[in-house]
Amino acid sequence: MYDGSMRSSILASSLTIGAALSLALSSAVPAHAQTVDQLWNTNCASCHAQGGGKDAVASLLDDEWKAGGTPRQVFDAIKSGHAGFGPENFNTELTDPQIWGVTNYLFELRAINYRNKGGKPKEENGIHTSQHAKYRVEDVVSSGLSIPWSVEFVPDLGNDPLSKAMLITERAGTFRVYTGVAGEAGKGKLSAPVEGIPEVFHGDNQAGLLDIALHPDFVKNRWIYLSYSDGAMRDGRQVAMTKVIRGKLVPKQGGGWSWTDERTIFQARPEHYTSPGVHYGCRFAFDPKDPTILFFAIGERGRQDMAQDLGRPHGKVHRVKDDGAIPNDNPFAANTGNVYKSIWSYGHRNPQGLVFGLDGNLYDTEHGPRGGDELNLVRKGRNYGWPVVTFGVNYDGRPWNVPWPEFAGKTQASLASDDEMVSPDAIAMPVYVWLPSIAACGLTTCSGGVFPDWKGDLFAGGLAAETVQRLRIKDGKVTEREELLYQAGRVRDVVCGPDGAIYVALNGPDKVVRLVPAK
Repeated sequence: MYDGSMRSSILASSLTIGAALSLALSSAVPAHAQTVDQLWNTNCASCHAQGGGKDAVASLLDDEWKAGGTPRQVFDAIKSGHAGFGPENFNTELTDPQIWGVTNYLFELRAINYRNKGGKPKEENGIHTSQHAKYRVEDVVSSGLSIPWSVEFVPDLGNDPLSKAMLITERAGTFRVYTGVAGEAGKGKLSAPVEGIPEVFHGDNQAGLLDIALHPDFVKNRWIYLSYSDGAMRDGRQVAMTKVIRGKLVPKQGGGWSWTDERTIFQARPEHYTSPGVHYGCRFAFDPKDPTILFFAIGERGRQDMAQDLGRPHGKVHRVKDDGAIPNDNPFAANTGNVYKSIWSYGHRNPQGLVFGLDGNLYDTEHGPRGGDELNLVRKGRNYGWPVVTFGVNYDGRPWNVPWPEFAGKTQASLASDDEMVSPDAIAMPVYVWLPSIAACGLTTCSGGVFPDWKGDLFAGGLAAETVQRLRIKDGKVTEREELLYQAGRVRDVVCGPDGAIYVALNGPDKVVRLVPAK
């Protein structure tokens, strides 16, 4: 995740682009030891610093890119040169990872320059204007929450006290019921914590009670699915791992709710619990074609190489039956040995968004390191590359790898068919990459409803960037992207409500808001 301290560091170094970047850092620092900002200052700033440089070289902080503006086009222009502009190439001076590091840093500088110039969604008198709709942002639950992590909506159950409620998980391990969502915003009632929830490990800043989802046949079976960080002790030390359970909510006499009929849906083997830290995941998505199939994503827990190991649950999208059984058509169901047969795809870093689009495709959003958050089209048996390839760099600024498989001696997988099995060397590339990182968290698809012109679009949240963005996908490519919410708080979850309004769970301030049409 591209965290706030890293953003502040970059912001501080970038506010003085005009003067400071033109003062190159000492060339005595070996190239292999230089961070991306040092590489930029040493090799690029004298020509490309804002307000200075050669007349023949325009600033790279605007949108007028002579060689094209995609990450690959910029990388190729730096590596091989661009006719009529600057040196022939940097092939003899920088390695490919260093060239990618400079490319990544350039996107950071451009993003900061955009914000410094006031870049944000259009808003006047509380009304936001986007490409296809005008909308307002209103509070739904403005108090009583502590780090809400996920929200889910209960369908109309008639006179049942749970009817049309919104269910909210909080990272510290509490689970609440908010009634009154269908009525006027802010007029509902937030319950006390549900009793009977299992003990949740939340001893670090990413562990806790995570996602929540209702079974597609909830009206009949009342099953609710939860994911959380399950703690344990091994050899006298604390370990933890993401666990998935299901249960039911029943009203208590005198008010409140209890969790009952709990069943474990997924639990890692004890030896695969790892020390506390980062990247627990976890999001749910039920298959719209088969309501008995559940997908869920688990992060690699900071153990990078485990994302490539089929004998570990880390860094995977998993697929199970609604009771936890393994479907026979899973890609590794027939494997022998210690392979986790629940694995659907692998090579993921920290997926914190997972949803089926109205096009029937399964999408995830996941954190890159510094730079390179991804939107992926998740297919059967595919390898999504982490940490073999990455669109990011190290948090300390040192270059890592080059994003494209050919530089790692791998091939690129076609995503044309769910059933097309590919070489183990093949790596599937993302549909979209955020440079710099937004700390992607929360993903939904708009059903239409009150926003008919957004129907089928994806809505992605970002923690560090405090953003909600709309993405339209056509033929496997993002054809539209725009920011709808900025600096309202750290976006933890984004959910399309029953009426098509877009609900957003925020941290700092801890509340739930929604986007509704402006009248």
